[in-house]
Order: sequence, then C-alpha cells, then structure tokens
Amino acid sequence: MITLFRKKTCCLVGFILVLLLVLPFSAKCVEADRPVVKRLAVIAFQPLLPAEGSAMVVCPLCSAGFSSGKIEKGAEKLVQESFIDKLRDFNKVKVLPPEKVMVVYNRVVKESLKKPLVDVLAQVGAELQADIIVVGYVYRYTERIGYDFSAEHPASVAFEIRLLNVKDGSTIWRGVFDKTQKSLMEDIFQASSFFKGGAKWLTASQLAKLGMDKIFETFPSFEQ
Repeated sequence: MITLFRKKTCCLVGFILVLLLVLPFSAKCVEADRPVVKRLAVIAFQPLLPAEGSAMVVCPLCSAGFSSGKIEKGAEKLVQESFIDKLRDFNKVKVLPPEKVMVVYNRVVKESLKKPLVDVLAQVGAELQADIIVVGYVYRYTERIGYDFSAEHPASVAFEIRLLNVKDGSTIWRGVFDKTQKSLMEDIFQASSFFKGGAKWLTASQLAKLGMDKIFETFPSFEQ
C-alpha cells in the first residue's frame, strides 16, 4: 500500500514538474507570435499656400518645391480621411485618437517655437508613446470645371505624406502625388490612369483617391 502511494506521489510530482516546464514555454511562444503593432500619431494635415507673388510652395520638412494652386476649403481633411481609411487594411497599425494627438501637438509647438520642426514632431511622438508620427501637406486641390465628359478646366491635386520615426526623426516613408488630369490628346502616356478613372474627367476628390491608391503601392507593411 505504501509502495503504491509512493508511486502515485512520484507520478503526481513528475506531472507537476512537466506542467511547470511546459507552461512558461507555451507562454513564450504566444508572446513571440503576437504581432508587433505600430502606434501611429497623425498630425492634422495642413494646406500650404504660397507666399505672395510666388507660384511655388515648399515642403516644411525637406524644402522640396511644388507647383501651387487653389486649395478647396476642407481639402486637407478629405485627404487625411482618405489616408486613415487606407490604414484599415493594415492590422499591425493602431491610429491614436486624433483629439489627443492635437492637444499634445499644440502644446509642444507653443513651448518649442525655436526648435526645428522635426524635433517638435519627435517630442510629440515620444510624449504620446507613439512609434511613428504622420504628417501630411496639401499643396494644390483645384476642382474640375465642367462635366464628366467635357471639362473646361481639369482637376489638379498635389499632396505629400510622411512617416517619421519617433526615435530619431528620420523619414520611414514618403508618399507624393502631384497630378493635373490631361486628355488623351494632350498626353497619350497617361492613358492607363485616364481609363482607370473611367475614361472621364475626374473631380478633385476622385483624382485624390486615385493618388492615394497610387502612393499606397509603396506603403510599408510593418512586418515583424
């Protein structure tokens, strides 16, 4: 009887030891398999207008020049919404609440008037515990004058979006779209984009959406 009891006790102790060894390993496996989610802080996109007498606008981060033009009211919000909507396809991206982002951004800007913009953005990202800061600029957003199959003036859109590494302020990705729709008679090389748009004259919103689709062809996947 004693021998049987000892055997059962040994078996029970052995089972517990195996369980203790397996559980930490299983937990580590789950931890390792968990996808790394990038936290993105999107700064409200901004429309940039040229200085008086100039036909060019300049990127605040890289000093690259763009042909300017009229920017329809609220265009920057439409471009930002289109960008955030595209992010829904990326399950490893978490967009931080925009209201919270702008509260921190506005405060840091006021406290850091003499700091370079890239340093300001990095500080905002650090305070929000974000991995990436997103900035976007609209340089031109001119509406079509006319109709689908007959336009007096075509739509014209130019915007830029950047992803910045919060740790060092470096640019992880840059997406630029700068297009004024032309007819096939004016530019046969735009045939693919012309027909992709339904072989018609696009509105500024439609042109901007095509542009967003285009730049997202090179958007980082954030794979682990």
